[in-house]
Amino acid sequence: MENTVLIIHVVLAFLIIILVLLQKSEGGGLGIGGSQSGGFMTSRGTANTLTKITTVVGALFFVTSILLAILSGSNYKPSISQEIKNDNINEKNDPKVPTDN
Repeated sequence: MENTVLIIHVVLAFLIIILVLLQKSEGGGLGIGGSQSGGFMTSRGTANTLTKITTVVGALFFVTSILLAILSGSNYKPSISQEIKNDNINEKNDPKVPTDN
């Protein structure tokens, strides 16, 4: 489960990068998909569509981030130092004298 969510998370990260680079910026930048004199979508419509898709992908990225945090927290195992402390406490409570007759 955790590996599947991690793969989806990485794919979403790459999609965000690609979508941000495709968007036309006001100050220049990459801005692929510039002026089209006609066709299926105008530059304004393309910008609105890319913005909406980026918003959805960004929201999914945050959801997978939170899901990964929850999944990694559910596999909590005590640290080695904590196990050593517990072993030392258990050894101190054990009697040192044999009790069998």
